[in-house]
Amino acid sequence: MKHVHSFTDDALGDLDALGVAQRIASGEVNAAEVLDAALARLDVVEPAINALVVDDRERARSRAAGTFDGVFAGVPSAIKNNTAFAGIATRNGSAATPDVKATENEEFSDQFVGTGLNVIGASTTPAYGLTATTEFVDREPTRNPWDTDFSSGASSGGAAALVAAGVLPLAHGNDGGGSIRIPAAACGLVGLKPTRGRTAPSKMAKDLPIDLVSNGVITRSVRDSAAFLADVERLSPAKNLPPVGHVEGPGDKRLRIALVNVPITGHLLDPATDSALNDTVELLESLGHSVTTVPLPVDRSFVDDFADYWALMAFGIDRLGKFTVGKGFDNSQIDPFTRGLSNRFLRRFYRLPFAIRGLNRGTKAFIGLTRDFDVVLSPTLAHVTPEIGVLSPSGDFDEVFDKLTRYVSFTPANNVSGTPAVSLPLGQTPDGLPIGIHFSADMGAERTLLELSYELEAARPFARIQDA
Repeated sequence: MKHVHSFTDDALGDLDALGVAQRIASGEVNAAEVLDAALARLDVVEPAINALVVDDRERARSRAAGTFDGVFAGVPSAIKNNTAFAGIATRNGSAATPDVKATENEEFSDQFVGTGLNVIGASTTPAYGLTATTEFVDREPTRNPWDTDFSSGASSGGAAALVAAGVLPLAHGNDGGGSIRIPAAACGLVGLKPTRGRTAPSKMAKDLPIDLVSNGVITRSVRDSAAFLADVERLSPAKNLPPVGHVEGPGDKRLRIALVNVPITGHLLDPATDSALNDTVELLESLGHSVTTVPLPVDRSFVDDFADYWALMAFGIDRLGKFTVGKGFDNSQIDPFTRGLSNRFLRRFYRLPFAIRGLNRGTKAFIGLTRDFDVVLSPTLAHVTPEIGVLSPSGDFDEVFDKLTRYVSFTPANNVSGTPAVSLPLGQTPDGLPIGIHFSADMGAERTLLELSYELEAARPFARIQDA
């Protein structure tokens, strides 16, 4: 097992982001010392994990000499390289995208740094965030710090690897089919996908018929995820959603929880995931919550509808990149997986109106379930994170697509419906790889998820990579 981390007795210690921010606020350390610690850690682990695509340390050092406002004032972090951040080229994980630095932040980037975070650079993402492993055709993959033979997940795989390895206390992720929750599950972290509209939308996806993408963070503690959401809400309250407020601990209400334990594909869970899910059910019931097994309220057609809609995004990049990505786009550098997904759309383009209608039907059914129950419980993924190469973008498209569909069976429903969801690191394989357990709730119900997450974190403290 190739186990990599950088936790040590420095200015960061083993603290979460709030702990680091409190240390800075107290004067025990300053932002420059914390940044130097993060960069030293990066230099130790980056050759093994390949998680930072743009190293922007000199600008981060300049900022560290100044002042910060926000709940995470002075804490180092990273922006995902599919989100515009002034001075960094938004390459989207692909050589097809021109190496041109963004001249301004997109809206979420302002929300992100508005919480006081100091961006050290851009984290890796697979080409256009279209798959569930952070692997490439032209460079080394991003590897899982728990075992570098395995995938870190995706599409926020670089963010998760940096946080799991101890380089950063938290990092930006966004989620269009599970892209916060999948890498959080793979790397033993907390990954909260907010309700659609809770944070600023992704620039690339906001004008599509169904906006699948939510921005957020990947963290090592529930309280960091709660504090981030509260500080964003303080700066820019979401319209048409109930406020979350600052959730600081478990709730008193005992919840009605729906258990979905069969993937939408009909395939069985792998034994380790099934065991972790059953252990979580026992834990929830021991805490006084009621758990009822229910069928997923959408059928197999939802998989095809989602895939057809997902393929639309690949088509828009492949065939219309000069307009959707920007001037200088080089179609010849598109990777085989993106092209295969684009070709799938071409073969099935006539189905798009039916796919959108099917997804809207699925949304109604899924939201109906979240209103019958307080929380929906499932695994985050149908099996443990795969080894590097299993989902390679250079592999046979049909084979990789089939494997991807079987793997990512639970998370997309929340992207289509817009409902919030969180992956918590509540399980492990016999070999020590993390297993994520997934909780989702009704539109705007992040408070319910955070209160439950606090309770579960206290009852079963999350495994720490430095103790493995």
